[in-house]
Amino acid sequence: MATNSPPPSPGSAARRSSRFRMLLAGTVATVAAAGVVMVMPAANAASTLGAAAAQSGRYFGTAIAAGRLGDSAYTTIAGREFSMVTPENEMKPDATEPNQNQFNFSAGDQVYNWATQHGMKVRGHTLAWHSQQPGWMQRLTGSSLRQAMINHINGVMAHYKGKLAYWDVVNEAFNEDGSRRQSN
Repeated sequence: MATNSPPPSPGSAARRSSRFRMLLAGTVATVAAAGVVMVMPAANAASTLGAAAAQSGRYFGTAIAAGRLGDSAYTTIAGREFSMVTPENEMKPDATEPNQNQFNFSAGDQVYNWATQHGMKVRGHTLAWHSQQPGWMQRLTGSSLRQAMINHINGVMAHYKGKLAYWDVVNEAFNEDGSRRQSN
């Protein structure tokens, strides 16, 4: 189908090309500016994970191993990013009462002291657990086990009284299928 429109003048293609380039440049500039705005953090954006959590009334914690406190990369990251510390194994039954009625808090205290020196709260972990029980506790049953657990909990709680923000009292009381764990 033929049209009756006149042929384009020699300057009109150049004008269209110039307008296209200006439109393209304007679009690129707009997209780039929007990208910068999206990438630039908001004025109230948190600088660490712990600070970000605090903005919504939460804490952001990590587990710390006493044996890693000499590792500067480990402690630098932990000290910068987190606001709560949980000892990995240092407060579990085998670490705090390796022999019946003989308590040892040195490793747990190391983690506690490091955390509080860095302005962090500490979560106690854990008073009762089916795993990491000392051998002497594994051999007990019935009322002997119950009394040993009461003694253990009282001994650990007395040592850390008023120091810890939270406690994991019983850890993993249920099996993965939701049933009650039957082991000690």
